[in-house]
Amino acid sequence: MTSNTKTNLWRSSAGETVSGPRFDSDGEADLAIIGGGFTGCAAALDAARRGASVAVFEADTVGHGGSGRNVGLVNAGLWSPPDDIIAHAGETDGMRLMTALAAGPSTVFDIIDREGIDCEATRAGTLHLAHAPSGLDDLRDRFRQGNRLGAPIQLLDAEETARRTGTQRFHGALWDPRAGTIQPLAYCRGLARAAIEAGARVHENTPVTRISRDSDTWVIEAGGHTLRARHLLLATNAYHRDIKGAGAPGYVPVCYSQFATAPLPENLREKILPGGEGCWDTALVMSSFRMDKAGRMIVGGIGDATGPASPIHAAWARRKLREVFPDLADQPFEHAWSGRIAMTSDHLPKVVSFGPNALAVFGYSGRGIAPGTVFGTAAAKALLTDDPSHLPLPVISGHAERFTTIRQAYYETGAALTHLTKPLPFS
Repeated sequence: MTSNTKTNLWRSSAGETVSGPRFDSDGEADLAIIGGGFTGCAAALDAARRGASVAVFEADTVGHGGSGRNVGLVNAGLWSPPDDIIAHAGETDGMRLMTALAAGPSTVFDIIDREGIDCEATRAGTLHLAHAPSGLDDLRDRFRQGNRLGAPIQLLDAEETARRTGTQRFHGALWDPRAGTIQPLAYCRGLARAAIEAGARVHENTPVTRISRDSDTWVIEAGGHTLRARHLLLATNAYHRDIKGAGAPGYVPVCYSQFATAPLPENLREKILPGGEGCWDTALVMSSFRMDKAGRMIVGGIGDATGPASPIHAAWARRKLREVFPDLADQPFEHAWSGRIAMTSDHLPKVVSFGPNALAVFGYSGRGIAPGTVFGTAAAKALLTDDPSHLPLPVISGHAERFTTIRQAYYETGAALTHLTKPLPFS
C-alpha cells in the first residue's frame, strides 16, 4: 500500500465543491435542519425550491459523515426483502414504504439531471451476487418476492453473472435495472450547492449545542448565536453529536470500510464490470465491488479500517481482491476509509416526532443514498405543510435500541474474526 491508504477516495475525486460560512449572527428561518448529509441537503433543496427560508447546520463539512463515505450504490428499496418489510411494518405501511423507495433511484437521478450535479452518475443497474449456493437460494426468494410486487429485477445464471462481472466466483446474481452508482460525496455536495442556489443557507463547521422551545418557535443555539425557526429537522443519522434538549436517535453504529486501487489499465477495465454495475454479495458479513469513473476497483466490507482491527480488514481486502479478480492481485490499494451505518433492529428507517413541528429521520441500515433523498425530501414537505402523509412511513413518538454498545462491538468483532479466520466462500 502507498502513503495515501488512509485517505477517502471520494474527497480526492469529487467533481462538486461547496462552501458554507459559519453561523455568525442571530437569525430566523421557516425550517432549520441539523445535519448536512443526504437527508438534510435533500430536505434543504426541496424546502428552498418551495420558497421556504432554510438554514442547515453541519458540525463539520457537507458530506463529512456517512454520506461522504458511502459505497455509492443507488439501490431501490431497502436491504431487507419485501416479505420482511411487510412483517415488520404491516401490509399498508410496508407497501407504502416500498412504493416510495422503488422510485428512489429515479428520484436521485432526476435531481442529478435537473441540478446538473457532477457526480459520475451511471445508471447501469446493480448486481446482488450469490457468494455460495445458499446465496443463490436467497436471491431466488428475493426474485419471487420482488416480481410479485412488479419490480423489474432479473435473476441471472452463473454464466451471465461471470460475463457481467469478469469473474467466475459467483453462482448467480439479481440485477436491478432501476439502480446505479454515483460518487456519493459529490452528490451530497451537489445537493447542498443546489439548495444554496435556491436560497438556502448552509452553515459548515457549526455544531448545534442546544435546542429549546420558546412559545411556538424552536430556538437553535450554535456558534454563540441563535436561530429561531418554526420547523426543525434532525438529520444527523449515524454521526449524531450531543445536543442539549434533543434526544439522540436510536441506532447501532456499524462500520463499513472501503479500499480503492489505482486506476486499472484499459485492458482490465474492459473485462471487469464492463457494464458499470455496482455489486454487493449475499454473505452474512457483506462485501461490495464497484468501479469509479477513473477505473479504480473499490472493495468494501463490514469493519472499521481505522480501528484496532484495521490490519485484519486491510489484509482481507487484499485477499478478497486476489480471490475474486485474480488479474487484479498485484494492483495496489491507494485509498482506504471507513464510515458508520445507523442500523436498526428491524432494518427499517425511523421518523420520530420529538416535539411540535420537529422530526428526526434516521436508520437507513446501509441504504443511505436513495432513502436519504426520499425521506429528506418528504420530511421537508411534511413539516412545511403540516401533513405527515407525505412521509413514506408513519411518524412515531420515539425509538430506542437496546444494548447498542455491546451490539456495536459484536458487529466489529464478528467482522474481524470472519476476515481473519474464515476462507472466502466461493464453493
